[in-house]
Amino acid sequence: MSTSATAAATAAVDGLIRQHNARLSLAGLGLRLERRGGRIGLRGPLPCRSGSGRRRVQRLSLGLPATVEAVAEALARLREVQRQLELDTFAWALWSASSPDAPPGTSGEEAPLAGGLEAAVSAFEQAFFSDPRRRRNPAGSRTTWTAAYRPYLRRLTDLGGGQNRPLDPALLLQTLESYAPGSRSRQQCGTALAALARQVGLELPSDWTERAAGYGLHVARFRQLPSDHQILELVDQVPNPGWRLVYGLIACYGLRNHEAFFSDLSPLAPGGDRVIRVLPTSKTGEHQVWPFQPHWVERFGLERLGADPAALPPVCTDLRRTTLQQVGRRVAEQFRRYDLPITPYDLRHAWAVRTIHIGLPDTVAARMMGHSVAIHTRTYHHWITRRDQQQAVDAALARQGGLAGQDAA
Repeated sequence: MSTSATAAATAAVDGLIRQHNARLSLAGLGLRLERRGGRIGLRGPLPCRSGSGRRRVQRLSLGLPATVEAVAEALARLREVQRQLELDTFAWALWSASSPDAPPGTSGEEAPLAGGLEAAVSAFEQAFFSDPRRRRNPAGSRTTWTAAYRPYLRRLTDLGGGQNRPLDPALLLQTLESYAPGSRSRQQCGTALAALARQVGLELPSDWTERAAGYGLHVARFRQLPSDHQILELVDQVPNPGWRLVYGLIACYGLRNHEAFFSDLSPLAPGGDRVIRVLPTSKTGEHQVWPFQPHWVERFGLERLGADPAALPPVCTDLRRTTLQQVGRRVAEQFRRYDLPITPYDLRHAWAVRTIHIGLPDTVAARMMGHSVAIHTRTYHHWITRRDQQQAVDAALARQGGLAGQDAA
């Protein structure tokens, strides 16, 4: 290729990267595409390899050539990395197939593992737990593995029908397609299987990201969220005082199931500011949450928990003997036991929608919920869009009214 043709090709790649990076910036994401010489990679806030729990700006090589065709694949991988960061499932070791900066002992050009499907899954699990960041928080790592990887890998091996079945794209796609389109399980399955594919050096279908999409509320589900009136009525169906407090905490603070048992509730005591602190041992780390509606603190009798956290039901929270997922499952089981027509996550989603209606900034609400603005926007897109459109309509009508007044004068 001539020098001028090479320069034109490079300019085309750089132009595409600038366009995609502008869209990523508008979406509030920190990751960016980057061309370095003849390769395309990622750059942005990623977990420190030391396992400190902090994020700093780092590069992640994708092993992709700097061509126009490769930009789309790089963007798909960026979105996959973003989802892993949001779900707290990112691990440097699982990107070793494409990163020359992988931890010592991993190969940048790892070949598919011999020994069949079960051997590949076993090696993948070993790589997951060998990540330095995972070793710093063993309980959290077990919870992440149990909730975000193991169910999908188990289905993969079940569908594979035996340990000698080779791991191939067709089996991965079959496993992904076994989950309902638009479901969160399908999205998580896509993330888990993509990480496995990278570990063994297996190329996924080009439309894998689109096939796996599906985080957020299903269209048929968001129409069934309980109203505030229903939430206040349904608590009377919970006969146990301790579980009524759990119900009230989730409804008032939008907590995840397990967070009711992993929060500092001392601010609920008389005279406290009622801003509770979700503990660092929870799924997404420490964050503070304000009550919406504030008067529900009294309505649900939550002040009692400020002085007596033991008023909560006796649930094991020792993460050496249980996991966050098991604690969360216990909460969901109690809702079913009392024949409640809603789930704990319905209360959490209703809290989020409540903050949208009262005008709380999305960045603040997302921080209180312990997830990213990108996840918040995708999950609650319907209500956020309606709010923003309503605000625009109100502003336009106000301007029209002002102009009409001026004309009349």
